[in-house]
Amino acid sequence: MAQDYYQILGVDRNATEQEIKKAYRKKARELHPDHNPSEEASEQFKAVTHAYEVLSDSEKRRNYDTTGDENGRSAGFSAGFGGFSDIFETFFGGGASRGPASRARRGQDALIATHIDLEDAVFGTEKTIEVDTAVRCDRCDGSAMEPGTGTETCSTCRGAGQISRPVDSILGRMMTTETCPTCRGFGDVITDPCGQCSGQGRVRERVSFTVKIPAGVRDGTRIQLAGRGEAGVAGGPNGDLYLEIRVREHDVFTRQGDDLHATMTVPMTAAALGTEVKVDTFDGEQVVTIEPGTQSGHVVTLKNLGAARLQGNGRGDMKITLNVETPTKLTDEQRELLTQLAELRAEDVANGEIETRGFFSRLKSGFDNMFSHDES
Repeated sequence: MAQDYYQILGVDRNATEQEIKKAYRKKARELHPDHNPSEEASEQFKAVTHAYEVLSDSEKRRNYDTTGDENGRSAGFSAGFGGFSDIFETFFGGGASRGPASRARRGQDALIATHIDLEDAVFGTEKTIEVDTAVRCDRCDGSAMEPGTGTETCSTCRGAGQISRPVDSILGRMMTTETCPTCRGFGDVITDPCGQCSGQGRVRERVSFTVKIPAGVRDGTRIQLAGRGEAGVAGGPNGDLYLEIRVREHDVFTRQGDDLHATMTVPMTAAALGTEVKVDTFDGEQVVTIEPGTQSGHVVTLKNLGAARLQGNGRGDMKITLNVETPTKLTDEQRELLTQLAELRAEDVANGEIETRGFFSRLKSGFDNMFSHDES
């Protein structure tokens, strides 16, 4: 190899990332142009920096340790072959990772749904959640071993977690590295696996806990509960639990954004004369004022009685759409009174003519006038 990056930094080939970083910082301070302006120091500073860039990158370091080149090209092959590592993977399916692997693995994330009422979504609530999941084994405390026992260094790979063997190929005899089949790459073997968890360090249980659901959540909102997912293998960290909110439909109110909407039917006489109506809301009984002459479709807004804003301050509004009800069945007395009202308003309902014409009556008059002109 042209350069020994480990020698340039002054570290052992088995140095950890922290040791490499510490060595680089020390040499960089000594050779930095601001501290040492000589041309020789400048060249050494560039070499140290390049060595650190290679050895601090796990992929480049692996390539360098395997082939002597951080890009995976061996000295005997040109870049036109795609690099030594590409050729190696083509014939042998890739190599094993450098060094023994850790048994500990992070647990899986989980997603569950929980149903709440619309009122709970408006104000927030607390919910008790039950879930079947993997929890840390209390017998071995996640170690996957029987209490009082330990591990033994793998006799096959002698703790390396990987083995090398010669392979004949069209390129000649080569050495390939693969995961140790005895210890599965861990470098050691558990002599006495925990009987309660079968050497997993975790068991399945049904657990329950209380979750605080914030005010303003909507249908489909997901809440992340860090560390509430499945326990990891062999003492690995827990995954996360995602709680998906499902909001039940309400008999009266619907939600649009942060506003609550409802429809209220009022009698024709109440809409004409005006009145006050008491309505039940999530904030208790409220009075809705209906102004005289209110028409169907008019919306009454009750400020700050909607849902809380999940990512903001305050609340939305409550909007009540009024539906003016026209009576369909009248007694003789009621019909007489309405007839008198029509006469007082100069509305000749009996003959199908209304003195106070609307848009369609004016449109009809326009057509009548047009045809009368044609006839003349």
